[in-house]
Amino acid sequence: MDVATPPTVVQRRIAVAAVLCVTAFALVGVRLVDVMLLNSRVSGSVTTASADALATRADLLDRNGELLARDLPVHDLYAQPKYLTNKAQAVKELSQATGASEARLNRIFQSKHPYVLVARQISPDTQNRVMRLGLPGLEFDPSYKRYYPKGHAAGRIIGATDPDGNGISGLELGLDKRLRGGHPGEGVRLSIDMRVQYALAQEVEKSRAEFNARAAGGVVLNVNTGEVLGMISLPDGAQGVPDNGADPRRDRMAQNLYELGSVFKIFSFAMALDNHSITLNDKFPIGNGYKVGRYTIHDAEKMPPYLSTRDVLGESSNVGTAQIVLRSGGAVQKAFLDKIGLLQAVNSQLPERSAPLYPSNWGDIETATIGFGQGISVTPLAFAHAAAEMVNGGRRIPLTFLRHPEDARGAQLISPDTSAKIRDLLRYVVTDGTGKKANVPGYDVGGKTGSAQVPGPHGRYLRGKLITSFCAIFPADNPRYLVFVMLEEPHGTKKTFGIALAGFTAAPLAGHVIARIAPMLGVAPVLTVAKETSQWNHNPGGGSQSVR
Repeated sequence: MDVATPPTVVQRRIAVAAVLCVTAFALVGVRLVDVMLLNSRVSGSVTTASADALATRADLLDRNGELLARDLPVHDLYAQPKYLTNKAQAVKELSQATGASEARLNRIFQSKHPYVLVARQISPDTQNRVMRLGLPGLEFDPSYKRYYPKGHAAGRIIGATDPDGNGISGLELGLDKRLRGGHPGEGVRLSIDMRVQYALAQEVEKSRAEFNARAAGGVVLNVNTGEVLGMISLPDGAQGVPDNGADPRRDRMAQNLYELGSVFKIFSFAMALDNHSITLNDKFPIGNGYKVGRYTIHDAEKMPPYLSTRDVLGESSNVGTAQIVLRSGGAVQKAFLDKIGLLQAVNSQLPERSAPLYPSNWGDIETATIGFGQGISVTPLAFAHAAAEMVNGGRRIPLTFLRHPEDARGAQLISPDTSAKIRDLLRYVVTDGTGKKANVPGYDVGGKTGSAQVPGPHGRYLRGKLITSFCAIFPADNPRYLVFVMLEEPHGTKKTFGIALAGFTAAPLAGHVIARIAPMLGVAPVLTVAKETSQWNHNPGGGSQSVR
């Protein structure tokens, strides 16, 4: 039986040395992992991961390649307070260099944390100012910051990201998955045309100022592809917060719900013509109002005793429209509005949206008032989308904020013949009806006015307060584009004889927008001989509601 020989002194020393070497190599390995993978900071140095390795977002571009949003390299500034010999002086200097709060820096520099965040996403200029301070214990971690070179021009649509690069609003949120993990230079093209966006914004702001409106907005759509070429909601916060109660954070076109008034008659006529409950040659009694149950519907303006179908829309008669929709009935009307998408929130890449409001009890009086745009509230964007489908041959189109140059018309919603009649009627409104001041020589504009009373508390409407709007198409015989504009609570001017109805406010605004954008969009003017029309129509308002 062998007996184990105890290790010699030399062997024990060799074993201890081996253990120490293994431990040392292990510590070096851990440190390498810490430095290279876990971004462990070294005092006074920038030994963290390269900015190139950080995840970034793809660019956002307009349809013509104009840059709208891009991630640019910046740095986050950290400090190790234990290395700052004069913390009070360091706080003052860092606050001046970065804009960070002195109170916050004082607080975090007294904490027990070894690393504290001084400022996020500082620019190269700020980084140079900090480095010139010569303070120990400062470190710069590479990061990216989202920049928007066009500023507020399309800010509501584009939205924003948080400091960690996550989309929090607008298309930055709606397209978040598609944009994340991209690289500068990789771009997502939007449907927005910044030339159209600038023109739309300028004209809407001019009219808002001219008529001292509480708020305003507009949208331009391609009626064949469903692309949004421009959309503006004012105020947008660029000039600060207004004192009239209008929330600049809201996208009024995509989120706010409105009873839009007589522009809604487009759908009433499309429904009735498509189900053949009316013809263009029908005559309707107007002068004495129209009784529905215990209610009597009247027009806001004096009307002739009888109007043809064409003139019911041309003169925007609520009395005539009520009779037209009641021929179809409430069940048919509800089904039609549902089919064209007005009884649900409009779907697009934009996350800001609102579901419509409509009555749970859809009786005769509700059918009549919804027929002329009262008693149902929708977003302007949802309205514009549905109206585009009524004039593009009657085909469904997807509402999109992405560039989609191909014709995207799908399922048939109304017949091509009905759609052609609607286009003809909308042209008639501009040549002979309430929309004369939207006409633009050479572009054969068609459209419809809307002057809706603003609902107040307890179901009553506020006296003297209107939402005025105009829905325009051009060229009317074969439309390519739709322009919808809206003014909240505009005021009449000396030029309009104190009248604030849509024919005096929203209609000319739509005309100004079309005159600006039509040449940009390649719509060639056609020289025509227009017949003489009076400067002011006797009912330029578009049927402000009156139900008694």
